[in-house]
Amino acid sequence: MIRVAGLVKTFIKNSRRIEVLRGLNLTIASGESLAILGASGAGKTTLLQILGILDHPTSGDISYDNIDVCSWSERKRADFRNRKIGFVFQFHHLLPEFTALENTMMPALIRGIPPRQARAMAEATLTESGLGDRLTHKPGELSGGEQQRVAVARAMIMKPDIILADEPTGNLDTDTGRKIEDLLLNLNAAKGTILVIVTHNLELAGRMSRTIGLKDGTTYDL
Repeated sequence: MIRVAGLVKTFIKNSRRIEVLRGLNLTIASGESLAILGASGAGKTTLLQILGILDHPTSGDISYDNIDVCSWSERKRADFRNRKIGFVFQFHHLLPEFTALENTMMPALIRGIPPRQARAMAEATLTESGLGDRLTHKPGELSGGEQQRVAVARAMIMKPDIILADEPTGNLDTDTGRKIEDLLLNLNAAKGTILVIVTHNLELAGRMSRTIGLKDGTTYDL
């Protein structure tokens, strides 16, 4: 379970204080799929980054299974992210000089898993993602949808408890986007992974178990 209480996030720009999140409260249950909707600039990506402990809140508490993560050292936070959280972004952020297999192996290698084992894990994950015949292709040799599926496989390889996705189908055509949605939702259903997606896509939001909006720095039910 993820629990957020009294979350505040402010930025200083041109000597002006901008409050993006204002006392936000949110609970996400184990196995839940959650869509977050909101206008551009509402703070959706900021919230996702804080949920993924990539960024610090200005104030407030974040706990995973009742364990406060805000007080952790950066090293402990990084270790937790590597083991427990998978990230999928609108832009896949694949390394262009590496193959699909090598890109997918990265989180396992960072974790210290031996290369042979990491390779086997990556092959299995890519095959599960429908890319078993594209292992040795570099990103430039893959379609946009295939690149995003590699990004999903990379997020899945460590079998995380949480997948955080920021507009994962925003740059894809409808049919390709649907395949990415299916991949993420099947993972959520089959393995009980918490799935949180920031999106403007109302159809995608409708496929999730819960949808919330973000406006004026806080959330509301939809």
